[in-house]
Amino acid sequence: MLEKACRDLCELLPGRVRAGESMKNHTTFRIGGPADIFICPASRDELLAAVGYTVKRGIPLTVIGAGSNLLVTEGGIRGVVVKVGRGLDRVACDGTQIKAEAGARLAKLAAVAQINGLGGLEFTAGIPGSVGGAVVMNAGANGSSIGDVVKNVLVLNRTGQIEEIPRASLGFGYRKSILQEKPLIVIEASFSCRLRSPREIRREMKEYMEKRRRTQPLHQPSAGSIFKNPPGDSAGRLIEAAGLKGKRVGDAAISEVHANFIVNLGSATSRDVRALIEMARSAVWERFGVELALEVKIIGED
Repeated sequence: MLEKACRDLCELLPGRVRAGESMKNHTTFRIGGPADIFICPASRDELLAAVGYTVKRGIPLTVIGAGSNLLVTEGGIRGVVVKVGRGLDRVACDGTQIKAEAGARLAKLAAVAQINGLGGLEFTAGIPGSVGGAVVMNAGANGSSIGDVVKNVLVLNRTGQIEEIPRASLGFGYRKSILQEKPLIVIEASFSCRLRSPREIRREMKEYMEKRRRTQPLHQPSAGSIFKNPPGDSAGRLIEAAGLKGKRVGDAAISEVHANFIVNLGSATSRDVRALIEMARSAVWERFGVELALEVKIIGED
């Protein structure tokens, strides 16, 4: 069935389809086995065609963005993986509103806002994700979250229809939205900004980036924060206090820079990372009675 699907999709989307593509190439962790069929659509129409084909034939579908919040297992991902990236990354300003397609990197969104003197997105400086993924998980930093500035979101449902969902209906919370629970694919998001001096925006973004460089292991592959911060505390503080900073399993290690980061030292596997995840969870629970909840998403088969 998948062989035929691959042939069909190659005809439908020439040059966009790969069989057995390693997910190491598409996650910031640089970890993961093969996707049965991997598609990089270069337009909205191509995205609709790819999704429509899989839905019509009942083929499992996984949609990813920049892969900055993912841990993919060595067994890889069955069915079709669609990567929303280049070709679906336009960003445009309209007054104090910015529209960005799901594949746009947050760095691009922040740069466009800065150049046009639109404030409100400064906190995204240095977050290594895409607009679609950031909206789905309500990514945030520096005391702010993407949901704070979202006006509305365009999504594709599994019947092939495009819907507009206003911010009030997106159920934003700490690292969550209703988009995590529903089979909807983010296509575009609109953000409400405010007029501000480009120089002041640039200064604030520079400060955020300098802080990030000091406090996070940016020079090593990782998936960002592994755990959500528990109410009133910091996951990194708890893990460090449990004595796990620098702890290593295989080629994965709890970062010496920030204990809520697990880094790939070269050839780490998902099993190495998951062993450290369970070690941190157990140690924090035993010492502090706090249950750490994952922020990173684990997908694939063992």
